[in-house]
Amino acid sequence: MSSTTLFGEVSADSGDVRVVPAGVQGEPRVQRAERFQMEWRPTHLDALLAPDHRARLIWAAVDRLDLGRFYASIQARGTSPGRPAIDPKILVALWLYATSEGVGSARELDRLCEAHDAYRWICGGVTVNYHTLSDFRVGHAEALDELMTQVLAVLMHTGLVRLERVAQDGMKVRASAGAASFRREGGLKRCLAAAREQVEYVKQQADSPDPGRSARERAAAERAAREREERVTRALAELPKVRAVKETPQAKEEARVSTTDPQARVMKMADGGYRPAYNVQLATDTQSRAIVGVSLTNAGNDMGQTDPMLEEIERRGERKPEELLVDGGFVRLDSIQKAAEQGVRIYAPLQQPRSAEIDPHQPKRGDPPGVAAWRQRMGTEEGKAIYKERAATAETVNADLRVWRGLDRMGVRGRAKVWCVVLWAAIAYNLLRWAAQGGLA
Repeated sequence: MSSTTLFGEVSADSGDVRVVPAGVQGEPRVQRAERFQMEWRPTHLDALLAPDHRARLIWAAVDRLDLGRFYASIQARGTSPGRPAIDPKILVALWLYATSEGVGSARELDRLCEAHDAYRWICGGVTVNYHTLSDFRVGHAEALDELMTQVLAVLMHTGLVRLERVAQDGMKVRASAGAASFRREGGLKRCLAAAREQVEYVKQQADSPDPGRSARERAAAERAAREREERVTRALAELPKVRAVKETPQAKEEARVSTTDPQARVMKMADGGYRPAYNVQLATDTQSRAIVGVSLTNAGNDMGQTDPMLEEIERRGERKPEELLVDGGFVRLDSIQKAAEQGVRIYAPLQQPRSAEIDPHQPKRGDPPGVAAWRQRMGTEEGKAIYKERAATAETVNADLRVWRGLDRMGVRGRAKVWCVVLWAAIAYNLLRWAAQGGLA
C-alpha cells in the first residue's frame, strides 16, 4: 500500500515506512559486503610498507650498528645441534620500533607481529613469541648500553651533536610495585618465614605429586615460591641502604622496603603524591635535542646528580660538555666548583636571599672561584637567556619519553630490568632525532 505526497511516494509494507522519490521505481541499489570474492594481492612483505615508513628507517639504522654483543650470547653455532636462534637484528628492530610507537608490552608486541604490516615486515617471516620478546628486552643490559654509545657516536660524527650546551633533568617513573608491598623489618622477616615454609611445602608436594596437577603446574608453583623467597631476601638486604639515608633514629626504625620491587623507593611525584618510583636522569644536547647521557637512581631528589651525569656524558661522548643547564634541585656548591675545575660552566638558578637588599649574584665570602663565577654569570642577561633553554629542551624530552615512549609506568621489576627499558626508550628517541634531521635518508 502506498500514497503520493509532496516529497514522493510513501510505502508502508509490513509496517515499515520509507520515502521513495517521485518517478523512481524498484528496490534501492547498494554496494553490499562480499567476503568470499577471490582477490589478487602482493605476496611479498616488502610491498606492504611505503618507502619512507618509520619501520624501514629503524631497520636501516640497526643495520648500520654493531650488534656483536647480542650475537655473542647465541649458543647455536656451526654444525652443533640445536635450533637456530632468531636474528638479534630482528629483535632489536622490533623493540626499537615498538618503543618508538609507545608499545611496551611483550604480549602486545607478539600480537602486532601477527596483525600489523610494519611488525610483520620487520620479522620477515620469522615467528616470534612473547616469552622470547620479554626475555630479550631485559636480558642484554651491557649490549644496550654499548648500543646507546654507538648511536651517540654516530650523531657526533655526523655533526648533529656537538656537546657544547647540555640540559639535565630528572624524571620520576612509577615503579611496578604497590604501596601495600612496603614493609618494615618485622614484616619482612615474617614474610621470609612464610615464603620459606611455602618452598618446603612445594618440595614435599613434589615428592608425592598430586595426580590432579600436571608437571607444568607443579613446576610453576615451585618457581613462584622460590622467586617470592628470593624477592623477600633481597628486600631485607636493601633495608640497611634505606636506613642509611634516614636522618632520625625514629625514621630509621620506620624504614620500609617493597617485597615485590626491593630497589624501588617511595618518591614525591610531579602531582604532589607519594608513590614507588625510580629517578631517571637524562642529559639532552640543546642544539639537536638528542639524549647524550642517561642514568638511573633510586634517590628521591636530584641533589648531587650533576657529578655522575658529567662522568656519564664523558664515558659516552669521550669529553665533557662546555655548559650544563640544571634546575635549582641540582644545585650543590661543591659540584659547581668541581665542574668548573673540569672546564664545565654550570647554569642554575640561585637561591633568593631573605633580604631584598642582598644581591644574590655577588660572590660571598669563602666562595671558591667556580662558585663565585657561577653567581656572577647568572646575574647577566646572557646567562639568563642561556638558562631559558633548559626547560625548552630537557623537559620536552622528558615529556616525550613519558607520553610517547612508554616511560610513564614501568611494567618490569628490579633496577636491572628498569635500566634496560630506559635504554630502549633513549635509543629509540635518538634514532627518531637522527631520522628527523635527515641522517637516515
